[in-house]
Amino acid sequence: MSSNLNYTKTGDYFLPNLTLNQPRKQLNRYGRMRRNYLMEQRPVVYSTMLLNGTLYPHLWEVEQTAENRMQQLMKELLERNPAPDKEKNQMAWVQHMNSLKAQAEEMILTELIYS
Repeated sequence: MSSNLNYTKTGDYFLPNLTLNQPRKQLNRYGRMRRNYLMEQRPVVYSTMLLNGTLYPHLWEVEQTAENRMQQLMKELLERNPAPDKEKNQMAWVQHMNSLKAQAEEMILTELIYS
């Protein structure tokens, strides 16, 4: 079994020069939340995925899925619960939209992030 690892001598030991393949783009909100959940609640899964190189692709997938799901849920919730007229009652419209967003976000956190 041969490997193409380079080593650095540190004292009396040779340590491998390991690098992680991490994307240059930063994770957005849902990707960071999922990463924190895995680090704190599922450290074995987090470490395994990190060492296998599957962590960041997983986080990107969760992030994209969460964003798409958020748009879909907002559309569905708005169809079921129409918002008041924005021009006549702006504060009621903002309150209604914030309520719908909180409902959709709670579903996303339960389904995708903390599962």
